[in-house]
Amino acid sequence: MDVTAKTRFVRISPTKVRDLTRVLQGKTVDQALRITAFTKRKAAVLVGKTLHSAIANAEHNADLSAEDLYVKEAVVDGGPLIKRYQPAARGMAKPIQKKTSHIRITLTDVQPARASKRTA
Repeated sequence: MDVTAKTRFVRISPTKVRDLTRVLQGKTVDQALRITAFTKRKAAVLVGKTLHSAIANAEHNADLSAEDLYVKEAVVDGGPLIKRYQPAARGMAKPIQKKTSHIRITLTDVQPARASKRTA
């Protein structure tokens, strides 16, 4: 059974979060929690909160044990841009895009198959 948790409109660029979520996919929940706890990045705190929410959803809504869960997928999508402007030379304005993210973590009680290495 799959359980999902979402955190939306997080004020961080999606590219800063994606490298952490790639590491978490396929890991047990215990390993994923340790990775987020000992990574010194803002993204680790935000992904950790979403992971805790997914674990709580699995325990309370689906009656699953936290020890038997695996991270099936951890996906980060881009959210809306907050558009601002910085004054520039000769009376011009330079656009600034403050990016937001949507973090989605799916947990499952079935151990995911290992991803095969692609040879190109």
